[in-house]
Amino acid sequence: MKKSNTSSRIFLARPPRPLLSRILYEDRHLLVLDKEVGEIVQNDKSGDISLQAALSLELKERDQKPGNVYLQAVHRIDRPVSGVVLFAKVDRILPRLHEQFSTGGVERFYYALVEGRPEEETAVIESFLQRNERLNKTFVVKSKSSNGGAQLSSLSYEMVGVTRSFSLLKVQLFTGRHHQIRAQLASIGCPVHGDLKYGAKRSLPNGGIALHASSLRFIQPISKEEVYVESICPFLELLEK
Repeated sequence: MKKSNTSSRIFLARPPRPLLSRILYEDRHLLVLDKEVGEIVQNDKSGDISLQAALSLELKERDQKPGNVYLQAVHRIDRPVSGVVLFAKVDRILPRLHEQFSTGGVERFYYALVEGRPEEETAVIESFLQRNERLNKTFVVKSKSSNGGAQLSSLSYEMVGVTRSFSLLKVQLFTGRHHQIRAQLASIGCPVHGDLKYGAKRSLPNGGIALHASSLRFIQPISKEEVYVESICPFLELLEK
């Protein structure tokens, strides 16, 4: 485990990179994009253009398609989070990819810079999570039976670096609940840096939170080949070379 000093420059707002330059993997059936902080994956109440819509237009122009381009996000990551997002380019593979996510067939890793230091350097967190739609927030609850709609949720983490005030965790997500990583890390007293909704002390200059979806590993539904895609995590700059 490495030690370092924090550097606020990593969290400064930057102009977004061109969309097509952020494609990490692409074949005839799917693509993986490197999402930036502040972007929404699909349309929401904000009315802002989504990655799905913007990328569809870019692909239509690039490929000189006469009609509409099919592009559908297979999963989402939150607006203040950066990192890898998988899109289906043909409709027939979408349910097959959804099935991989729902059955645990997709390996997902994140990096989280959290306030404080967890009691254990490596651990599994398993708890019931209850989503509050009105507050757009997820809560850890005692059991499924006493709170209708609560879902059993699990992740593991490994502490890979520390600073004076923060810990850098590598997180493997086993279930994909609403705000799962944010809620479960906050429940052990380690909210994600910048995540005011879950108890962080201060916001970040770029309006995001220090949570990065770093990698995906899955099976291409048509070719049956394993695909591994990784996005460089900006928080790793905090560690000594």
